[in-house]
Amino acid sequence: MTSAADAVAEAHRREWAYVLAATVRVTRDLDEAEEAVQDAYLRALERWARDGVPDRPGAWLTTVARRVALNGVRHREVLRRKLPLLVEPEAAGPPEPAGPIPDDRLRLVFTCCHPALAQEAQIALTLRLVCGVATADIAHAFLVPEPTMAARITRAKKKIAAASIPYAVPAAADLPARVSVVLTVVHLLFSAGHTASTGADLVRDELTARALDLARMLRALLPADTEVAGLLALLLVHQARRVTRTDTAGRLLRLADQDRARWDTALIAEADRLVVEALKTGPPGRFSVQAAIAALHAQAPSYAETDWPQILTLYDVLLGLWPSPVVALNRAVALSMVDGPAAALAEVARLEAGGRLAGYRYLPATKADLLRRLGRDAEAAEAYRAALDLSDNAVEQEFLAARLS
Repeated sequence: MTSAADAVAEAHRREWAYVLAATVRVTRDLDEAEEAVQDAYLRALERWARDGVPDRPGAWLTTVARRVALNGVRHREVLRRKLPLLVEPEAAGPPEPAGPIPDDRLRLVFTCCHPALAQEAQIALTLRLVCGVATADIAHAFLVPEPTMAARITRAKKKIAAASIPYAVPAAADLPARVSVVLTVVHLLFSAGHTASTGADLVRDELTARALDLARMLRALLPADTEVAGLLALLLVHQARRVTRTDTAGRLLRLADQDRARWDTALIAEADRLVVEALKTGPPGRFSVQAAIAALHAQAPSYAETDWPQILTLYDVLLGLWPSPVVALNRAVALSMVDGPAAALAEVARLEAGGRLAGYRYLPATKADLLRRLGRDAEAAEAYRAALDLSDNAVEQEFLAARLS
């Protein structure tokens, strides 16, 4: 790979959302904006190889993408009458009013989370187009095959076009109704970066950083929303453990094996304040309860000294708020620490029989760990192999393979 190609790849990882967000303000159409941005990246491959990488790759890509988009608008008969309203000065003209949302990316997240679309389609479309998450990773988050997710995203885009849904910033009064979906998007974005489903690295820092950035902006925008506080707290606790999740050789370390002295205490303290505020201010919500669980893990002096009974209680609350099989699987882990691995294995067996977690690698991985703790090594090895077959992340694969050796 050439240096120019490396720079384009890096710009794609870091700048995609910025460039697309700026371009869609010209087109008011995500399909057209996406095409223009893709065109800009293709031009960058040629121009940067010939002329060198610009000092500000994101600004270069934004300028080219917006120019391509404007040319496209000018040549479309159906949009020509709107041109006077769409044309924006290339140079130092006054910026478009930002409205109630101070960041283009966040504005686009709200825009894509349009209530005319099914909630799952809102989330998938936003993750793909605004956050730049690969369709394969979104499919993994929803536990569906990649072609299925690709088809859902395509249908969502067609529905937007057919219904002429405007890509407009919602009014301030409409923001609270869309917050729930937006929080889910930000959480999934962080999750996609926290443990990458594919690739050579365990973490994709550009995604976690983007999610944290969006969560902080949401917090500034909606300071009274307890679920916003809960989500930010949850992300902060996970981020606080970032450097201890792998060893110096890049091998995965379980929570029980991590060096707690290296956790970021400032982030954990900030998260604690948010959790207390969220739980005191309003009824517990999905994210505030998840954050409370994460905070309990962070406060424990050691894995063995974790307040597992309290965590199990919180998982019971969380299951009532959010009856997800993934939550049930996580609850099984807490149950194993309170009532022993046999009790948890029975819960895992029920989830396995239900079939909703088929293809979810953490189901056989959890089962394997429980079987190992029960001394059923041959069955544990079989479950580890099943988890290994489902994992596409090299760090996780190495960890699971080591369990088999």
